[in-house]
Amino acid sequence: MSIPHFHENSSFFQPSAFLLIGIPGLEAVHGWVSIPFSSIYTVALTGNCLILLAVRRTPSLHQPMYYFLSMLALTDLGLTMCTLPTTLSVLWFDYRHIAFDACLVQMFFLHSFSVVESSVLLAMSFDRFVAISNPLRYASVLTNSVIGRIGMAIVARATVSLFPVPFLLKRLSFCPRKILLSHSFCFHADVMKRACADITVNILYGLYVVLSTVGIDSLLIVLSYGLILHTVMSLASPRERIRALNTCVSHILAVLVFYIPVIGVSMIHRFGRHAPPIVHVLVAYVYLIVPPVLNPIIYSVKSKHIREAFLKMLRRKDQGLFGQGTLTGT
Repeated sequence: MSIPHFHENSSFFQPSAFLLIGIPGLEAVHGWVSIPFSSIYTVALTGNCLILLAVRRTPSLHQPMYYFLSMLALTDLGLTMCTLPTTLSVLWFDYRHIAFDACLVQMFFLHSFSVVESSVLLAMSFDRFVAISNPLRYASVLTNSVIGRIGMAIVARATVSLFPVPFLLKRLSFCPRKILLSHSFCFHADVMKRACADITVNILYGLYVVLSTVGIDSLLIVLSYGLILHTVMSLASPRERIRALNTCVSHILAVLVFYIPVIGVSMIHRFGRHAPPIVHVLVAYVYLIVPPVLNPIIYSVKSKHIREAFLKMLRRKDQGLFGQGTLTGT
């Protein structure tokens, strides 16, 4: 495999490309490893597309809760598509090169979608709080225009927060022989460590982004559920309490599915320097792939309305096929 060239200007080095890695220690069986990965990506793409289709085609799902669910599905699709091309290129074809600028672009979108997902989960917790604490004003508070503004604010927040990151990396001088990344995609912490320069500014800004987005979001989600629990406990009927809490189960599971891997990735990058490379790789895959796979499953299992929408779409498809068969005389 050819070594990427470097742009040299006195002591300033910038690689023309980085080298990606698949599963450390399993390079010989990457063809077999690609089978479960391809299946996982297929499930993630199919599940989230079905969620979007169900909400779009079912008038009864044109409600704030399901609009936010659509935002989550759209974000999961984006997160999946960020890593799919490079991961499958490494596993299928052993194509490990990624251009320096392409790496920065992938990194920007990957982390942006992560911030968007955190923000959407926060918006969904606000949705649950309004629905439980003030159900009579639910529709008047979360109107379509308000939801649209929330969506635009979420995208703007992620874009503004992550926009400086590629430029902060581009100013660094990189080590000529440290071009092998630790994943099959570009992570900020991973790319940053390949520099042969002072990365204090990058570390501090990365920490600021994490704390000001995912950190604040997680605290506000906890606060929302504290207020929800306080409201639920004030209900007189135990049956009403259970019914109210049951509407939050899907969202709570989605929060756990997202934030537990986030904590795992943070811990492994901070304290797992001596952990085997495969541990870093697997934790990163869990962080990026598991939420897009599990979120559609969680909501389709726990939400009766989503299940009914799926069944209606299947019936329409069957009726369409039956109608075509009748017309052709088969």
